Amino acid sequence: MDRSFGRLLVAGSILLFAPPFVAPLAAQIEARMKPIPVILSTDVGNEIDDQWAIAYLFTSPAFHVVGAISALAPSLPDPSAHASYFLLRDEVENRLGLRLHAPLLEGASTPLTDRNTPQPSKGSQFLITASRSFNADRRLTVVVIGAATDVASAMLQDPTLVNRIRIVAMAFKNSSSDGGQEYNVQNDPRAWEILLRSNVPITIGAGDTCRRYLALDYQQAKQLLAGHGPTAAWLWDEYRTWYYRMVKPLRVDDFSKPWFIWDMITLADLRGFATETKGPRPELRANLSLAAPTNPEMGRQGIAWITTVDSKRLWADFTANLDESQETHAIAGKQNQSADEWFELETTTP
Repeated sequence: MDRSFGRLLVAGSILLFAPPFVAPLAAQIEARMKPIPVILSTDVGNEIDDQWAIAYLFTSPAFHVVGAISALAPSLPDPSAHASYFLLRDEVENRLGLRLHAPLLEGASTPLTDRNTPQPSKGSQFLITASRSFNADRRLTVVVIGAATDVASAMLQDPTLVNRIRIVAMAFKNSSSDGGQEYNVQNDPRAWEILLRSNVPITIGAGDTCRRYLALDYQQAKQLLAGHGPTAAWLWDEYRTWYYRMVKPLRVDDFSKPWFIWDMITLADLRGFATETKGPRPELRANLSLAAPTNPEMGRQGIAWITTVDSKRLWADFTANLDESQETHAIAGKQNQSADEWFELETTTP
């Protein structure tokens, strides 16, 4: 039985047979079990964490993927959103084996130049169009794990968009004054100025929380992914290649340092595997510092900061979804060879 159908069946049974005073609670439970409609904005290819988040989002029955938009990143070849689009498509269609999937759109490859002029793209237009069936009581969730250019552009193109979406993002180094000095924010600061000045609901997973809860050293990543099929084998190869290039000291067999699967913090929050704290919404200054807003009304909009992540539950759910997805989706090409071979490439195990 499909897991999401089974959950709805149980909830439906509660509604049918529960006493009248239990029915409202059961209705709330059933509503929470419905898949969360999500549009993803990703700079996949910039690092390795986006690949994990895409795999989780597209394989979990907890999410209804409305679409995915490629975002700019200066570490990718120009035009960078074009490059990330092809990497996004490769993962969804080849690494996950999804022949039928939500629309994948190319975003803007150039950051905003000011707070008034959008960078229109297929991605920003799709976000506007897809959001029209939502409202303030039933918002479309936009997960931002790259530059926020396309979301901010869509808000400039259609100011009413803020009444139909909510944003969950991996962004900012922390919630203190120097929090803006973070890769995703730096790639388009004007976009984040627009988001913070708006009244759109925002939840942030900052770098300091990711470092605390989403760190995996070499052996931990290998053990987590081993035995979970060709998609996990590919993710391991991505992690391993990145680790040797960016983390492991050159010519030294030191595998103790971890790397961070940053972007998973957004989906952990949506799955209920995280806690949040709410506070006044800050203003992003031109020097990328966070400060109290000059407009008091802006501060009253508030913002949620993710403070903890139950990584044990997150990783268990992540691998379980990979396993279930691969039972029904064939992975093409080299991935159909023994996935275990991908974990046996080293002559020694650190």
